[in-house]
Amino acid sequence: MIVRTTAEITDTDRDITSADGNWRSKRIVLAGDGVGFSFHETTIAPGSVNEFHYAHHVEAVWLIEGDGILTDLDNGEVHELRPGTMYLLDGHERHRVEPVTPMRMLCVFNPPVTGREVHDENGVYPLIESPA
Repeated sequence: MIVRTTAEITDTDRDITSADGNWRSKRIVLAGDGVGFSFHETTIAPGSVNEFHYAHHVEAVWLIEGDGILTDLDNGEVHELRPGTMYLLDGHERHRVEPVTPMRMLCVFNPPVTGREVHDENGVYPLIESPA
């Protein structure tokens, strides 16, 4: 049994912020926990434009707080995001998230993320972040 709080993850190697400061991901469950998926709480700053691509993962996202726009960059489809919205990236879609208000979402990755991976818009993922 694994029991964790986000408070104990804050300011550890499981608390990742993007280089531009637009998003922050608390990696609650990682590959090393041995359960076959990873589970993250991610917050994204309003007014930011964030392009993501997970070439090697399926990701399910459930929006808990905030509003914004999700754009599928492969086919141009646009979706409104609001609390209670779930989206599933099962085709490794290149996508853009543009929060209007601060967003908080829960994300599940399969296969699991291993650690401090950061996003690479060319789809080379996982890309391990260089040690600080």
